[in-house]
Amino acid sequence: MTTQTTHKGSCHCGAVRYEVTVDLASGAGRCNCSICTKVGGTGVLVKPADFTWVSDPARTSTYRWGGQISTRHFCPTCGIHCVGFGHLAELGGDFVSVNLNTLDGVELGEVPVKYWDGRHDNWQAGPRATAWPILSSGAV
Repeated sequence: MTTQTTHKGSCHCGAVRYEVTVDLASGAGRCNCSICTKVGGTGVLVKPADFTWVSDPARTSTYRWGGQISTRHFCPTCGIHCVGFGHLAELGGDFVSVNLNTLDGVELGEVPVKYWDGRHDNWQAGPRATAWPILSSGAV
């Protein structure tokens, strides 16, 4: 049984604000790709219909790189990476990746975490319960 709950989220200074409807019991993800490793976020993927900007998205700065899979939105004032919008067939098409660290009232220690091997474009392996290596091929 899924329990969809709407959560409010924001950057540290509050300039970037949004709401997301998600079932946190379904788990979150961590990825070992270069940007996810640097940012250190724990993300949850939702369909675009489950995400709503509260503040003007034009107030965010954006970052795209490499394969152009997603566009990350972050606050230009405090620097917090909040969400990313993208498309990847292996993740079910269009998605919004929300950094759970930015949601109000969420106890991250209670959210199950799955790990993806994005660093090696090993998406077909799917998620697993333990972190993928960063420095080796990861095909374990």
